[in-house]
Amino acid sequence: MPRRLIVSIAAVLVAVGTLVAQAPSLAQGDRQAALERYTLARQAFDQQTSAYWRSVAEKQRQRSAKRRNNETIELSDYVLTQPPVYAGPPRPVDPSTPETQPSRPEIPLVADFVKAAAEQFGFAPDRPESELAFKRAYARAALAAGLTRDQIVRIYAFETGGTGTYDMQAGVTPSRPRAISPALGYNQLLSTNSVGLLAEHGDDYVKELERKAERLTGETRNASERKIDALRRMIAFSRTVPNRWSEHDRLAKETPGGFGIHAAVLDRDLGPMLQVQKLLNSVRFARSKGYRTTLTATELELMNFTGDGNGFDMVMMPQALRRQVPTANFFQQQGYERNPIARRTGVVAALIAAIDAKMDQASQARGARELAAAFADATAPSNPPPEVRP
Repeated sequence: MPRRLIVSIAAVLVAVGTLVAQAPSLAQGDRQAALERYTLARQAFDQQTSAYWRSVAEKQRQRSAKRRNNETIELSDYVLTQPPVYAGPPRPVDPSTPETQPSRPEIPLVADFVKAAAEQFGFAPDRPESELAFKRAYARAALAAGLTRDQIVRIYAFETGGTGTYDMQAGVTPSRPRAISPALGYNQLLSTNSVGLLAEHGDDYVKELERKAERLTGETRNASERKIDALRRMIAFSRTVPNRWSEHDRLAKETPGGFGIHAAVLDRDLGPMLQVQKLLNSVRFARSKGYRTTLTATELELMNFTGDGNGFDMVMMPQALRRQVPTANFFQQQGYERNPIARRTGVVAALIAAIDAKMDQASQARGARELAAAFADATAPSNPPPEVRP
């Protein structure tokens, strides 16, 4: 081989070796530049998003003030744009670093609520002998409170798809053991609701259990009295903080006692009372604002779904505004981002239509039809509803 050719080949090999040696640093440089572009875009988006949700919160405060002063709510009292959507470059992947998902705290499951109830309060939920028995108890409690079959069945249909069980937890299925929320039962009561309801209405629940216990004897009576004692301990714990949502939320999500209180939803006596009380409170809220018409199931679900103040805002909104006002006006940021129906529908009119449509469809499912039939059973002469004060 000619000497000149050998020298040329050697030079090429040296050049290739140099490029190979430089490649990781060049690739690293490209990744660093991409990361900087992503970081700047993400920071700008986060600032835009924060400003949007601050504006939503401020508009909510302004509407509340106008309602207190009996002033008319107008279109300009709402944020009229949709929440920002990130459209910048994706976060670059570093192949030398394994991709990890951000860790999320585990949401307690039914077994965790039951375990905490036993450990913290000596409480074990008295489970129903059947699903139908729980439905009948729920129907009796609803009728006694003045709620209608249509309201109860359609809300159950919306919240559970018309097939939910008394111990159903949001997101949990036989093939998916992780929960997406602590929400339990026929109208998917949150653990924060359970704490708040005991704090505000616990004395009424004690009186109702005492009234039932008077008709019992022997060990059944003793078990009922033990349940009442445990309930009193749960109520006392729920009242260790100020009567505010934020404080109830902290107890419900951060303390074993809060976990334990939520097990009351599974009890055949307390579960129906708690879930009916949540809906009854919404009816009372509407009445306190001068609304005397019976709330439709969809209207009541709006209040159950977004909170009384936000839901009633939508109930009272003229149709012309409903077609223009984004659903984001009635949520906090995290709640909105976790709520596919609010994001998908976009405006209030579409949200109401979607709720109504799902209620229509799911009301034909077997569980919803059983619950509707339970109302007929509850009004039979042999099953008079219990006395309660609406």
